[in-house]
Amino acid sequence: MTSLNLKKPIVFFDLETTGINIAKDRIVEISILKILPNGNKESKTWLVNPEMEIPTEASDIHGITNEKVVTEPTFNELAFKVSEMIEGCDLAGFNSNRFDIPLLAEEMLRAEVDFDMKDRVAIDVQVIFHKKEQRTLGAGYKFYCDKELVDAHSAEADTMATYEILLAQLDAYEDLENDVSKLSEFSTHKKRADMAGFIMYDDDGQEIFTFGKYKGHKVSAVLDKDKGYFNWIQNADFPLYTKKVLQQIKERLNPPKKESTLEDLQSKFNQKL
Repeated sequence: MTSLNLKKPIVFFDLETTGINIAKDRIVEISILKILPNGNKESKTWLVNPEMEIPTEASDIHGITNEKVVTEPTFNELAFKVSEMIEGCDLAGFNSNRFDIPLLAEEMLRAEVDFDMKDRVAIDVQVIFHKKEQRTLGAGYKFYCDKELVDAHSAEADTMATYEILLAQLDAYEDLENDVSKLSEFSTHKKRADMAGFIMYDDDGQEIFTFGKYKGHKVSAVLDKDKGYFNWIQNADFPLYTKKVLQQIKERLNPPKKESTLEDLQSKFNQKL
């Protein structure tokens, strides 16, 4: 089977959660598989106490109950360990661009651990699968790897299956380039500025809003003409990473004034003389 052509480590990960609301739901299990450029692997799986009730409909899917996680660490307690493990890594998963990455970002920022996608790319194996075959994870595992996905909806099983599927996809499609940046580009429907999809990029690479009264409008134009819109988003029920990205855009458009140093003041004094 093909090996990934890596310039830096890549982390495959999967989350099991209390639900699918990125801003409100919490992680109950996280599994990480780190692949190093030399081919070495490192993996870790944690059960997580979400500090909220796990709905029965969620437990019916992944088998994780309130009783199973009551003595497990909270994400606040795990956040630094997760951050250390994924630091300097690109990310990959199954439906990760739309769900796992945005929800992980939310949990990290909620735990006051910084998270950013600026210096990393993301591969969504589901998008590659859907573009090529239009199927589900279990069917994809059978199709590409000729294996049955035992223990589906276990974060660890889904993470390992996702990694194996990507390697098999590289074997199956000659036009699929074994390059993380190219795979990221292919596995992205539209480029999202905030991963949750509230702020996207248009064809000119400019950030635009995708919701509400300013849907399709450039973020820069909205922030310029409607000063209160920024504050409304920051105080409303949007993902923390969306708010962080919007703050970064605002600061880019209106850089904070640099405080005068002693040297600056001396220079101005000398100019007056």
